[in-house]
Amino acid sequence: MGDIDYQTLELPYQPPQAHDHRRSLVVVGAGPIGLTLALDMAERGHDVLLIDDNNHLSTGSRAICFSKRALDIWDRIGVGQRMVDKGVSWNIGKVFFRDSQVWQFDLLPEAGHRRPAFINLQQYYCEGYLYEAAAAHPRISMRWKHKAVAVSQDDRGVTLTVSTPDGSYNLECDWLLACDGARSSIRKMIGQESRGRVFHDRFLIADVKMELDYPPERWFWFDPPFHRNQSVLLHSQPDNVWRVDFQLGWNADPVEEAKPENVMPRIRALLGNDIEFTLEWVSVYTFACERMERFRHGKILFAGDSAYRVSPFGARGANSGVEDADNLAWKLDLVMRQEAPDALLDTYCDERGVAADENIMNSSRSTDFITPKSEISLLFRNMTLTLAKEHPFARSLVNSGRLSRPVTYTHSCLNTPDRDLFNGVAVPGAPAPDGPITVADATQGWWLSQMKGRFLVAVFCETHYPDATKLDALKALQAAQPLLDVVLVAGPWLAPLTQAVFPMLTDHEGLLLQRYDAHGGAVYLIRPDQHVAARWRTLDAQAIEQSLTRALARPTSTAPTKAST
Repeated sequence: MGDIDYQTLELPYQPPQAHDHRRSLVVVGAGPIGLTLALDMAERGHDVLLIDDNNHLSTGSRAICFSKRALDIWDRIGVGQRMVDKGVSWNIGKVFFRDSQVWQFDLLPEAGHRRPAFINLQQYYCEGYLYEAAAAHPRISMRWKHKAVAVSQDDRGVTLTVSTPDGSYNLECDWLLACDGARSSIRKMIGQESRGRVFHDRFLIADVKMELDYPPERWFWFDPPFHRNQSVLLHSQPDNVWRVDFQLGWNADPVEEAKPENVMPRIRALLGNDIEFTLEWVSVYTFACERMERFRHGKILFAGDSAYRVSPFGARGANSGVEDADNLAWKLDLVMRQEAPDALLDTYCDERGVAADENIMNSSRSTDFITPKSEISLLFRNMTLTLAKEHPFARSLVNSGRLSRPVTYTHSCLNTPDRDLFNGVAVPGAPAPDGPITVADATQGWWLSQMKGRFLVAVFCETHYPDATKLDALKALQAAQPLLDVVLVAGPWLAPLTQAVFPMLTDHEGLLLQRYDAHGGAVYLIRPDQHVAARWRTLDAQAIEQSLTRALARPTSTAPTKAST
């Protein structure tokens, strides 16, 4: 399929249909987060109505930097590969102070991962690919130029008043997912606010079309010769488009600064006189770090920028929104199927509230470092950058935007604390690490691809398999708990188990044994959103059942297992 001009694509308007007046699940907002949620819920077997007040995708590159975690999530719903094929993959970032480089970092220094640390891809491509997947899905209906203008809820669910070119209609639903952005009309209509901090600075974004022989890296300058006393960020995108961000200062006139005759000299100062370029898109922006107090209000749930927003430094906005969708979808699915109590949805607010706070903290710190507002802050920043060239301790203080990383839900009530000693990053609440595997027919694949949006019990077997009695008990548990998938992960030197009762994978490079600290064997319970729920050194079906009950927020009479100290 050739590239479509997604910026001019006009999406088909359709008047309200007879069955639009009562729906089980409605998503408001067809940006990356709303489309991701709609696809995830549809893949889980739910009919989704997606409405948006516009009939175009985004213009300009907007969000361009998508993380490995977002790609892992998009892989699960079938659109990740297309994003990677079009995007510019990168792992390396460089920091410059004045006229010299002071630091270089690698965001994915180890091999054996399916996806890069980040790809750069214009938001209109991201939205276009998600839109096409949604349009092709039999369980998703989309209504463009359908604007929610009023909302209420009672014991029966949520009622929307929707305005269209053909008039207004009432739309009732069991659940409403508000993904309608930073200026969320749903949030305002239910009387909620986002509170936080507005940063008094302005930045110019320019999408520049040009052919540059630069590597696909993130370059950030502090006080460069071509833009004194300010900062500049450069990123490559597909189609020979480059994103340039110029700090302007709070007193800059946004209307004047966006005029081509004022933008072109800034870019020429960066590039020199020998490089030809054209402007594709220009915008001047300010930003805030703010959030709603709670992301759930009865049957209305908020995700992405409608729930909280951060500064663009660190690529946290869109990536965190995709993680919101990932966290919410499996919980809402199980509640709608009556396989989990309503309390499970409250953990969406708890876990993603922690993520919002962490993102706001990192985003605020980045902005304070990039745009110091006092002489002392400026002196500290410049001394840090000067020392970073020679001293590793200073590099840890350099903050050109701490780039998005998935949050570990360390204190989630859905976790089972460790009772055994483990090392490594795969702690309860953490996202599951990836690695290469071999499936039974000798096909090479990736570990995260084995997780199908359900609970997974992974039994790691380095030198031997559990005895038949324990495997039989696990089989009985799986039969009683149809939410569970089970796989055996054999070490690279372990012969396949004959007549295995579970699917078998081989960790042919031994990387999973290392990343899960599974030497000598281990058992992991992994949630549908690929976060670790629990882990043990030995297979114990009863312990797995208790942890599954906990991870579903089901009532339990058993006391939680105490962590080892």
